[in-house]
Amino acid sequence: MKRIKSPMTLPRNFAGLALAVAALLSLAATPLAAATDDDSFFTHLHTEKAMANVTVSPGRAGPVEIAIQLETTDEAPLTAKAVSVTLVDQSGRKLAPVEASRDGEDSWHVKVAQLTPGRWMLGLGISISEADHVSIESPILIK
Repeated sequence: MKRIKSPMTLPRNFAGLALAVAALLSLAATPLAAATDDDSFFTHLHTEKAMANVTVSPGRAGPVEIAIQLETTDEAPLTAKAVSVTLVDQSGRKLAPVEASRDGEDSWHVKVAQLTPGRWMLGLGISISEADHVSIESPILIK
């Protein structure tokens, strides 16, 4: 039996090859993006008055940046007057409190010069108004 070749075979082969190359490139890029995401440590803190989504980047020893997003208990953006960050390591050594800088209505950030590996207690002091202050803390892990 003789096989008949379609004139569309060559373009189909090129299209299939292009799709295969695109798929390989996307797979090759994925582990790099995932590795970058794995370097951060995320925690969610909450009390009866406020909640905070906190990301420590990178989540390993050395200089880190701490990004803080504040919310009300209804998950609406929480506008605060000031936010401070305290860090205490597992041996009880306390770093000096650092005042966070405002990034937006509900976003703040802090740069910390040097964290060592291990468990730390992260504390947030949130000034909602002159008379209303909230303190939240949670353990974090630095690799």
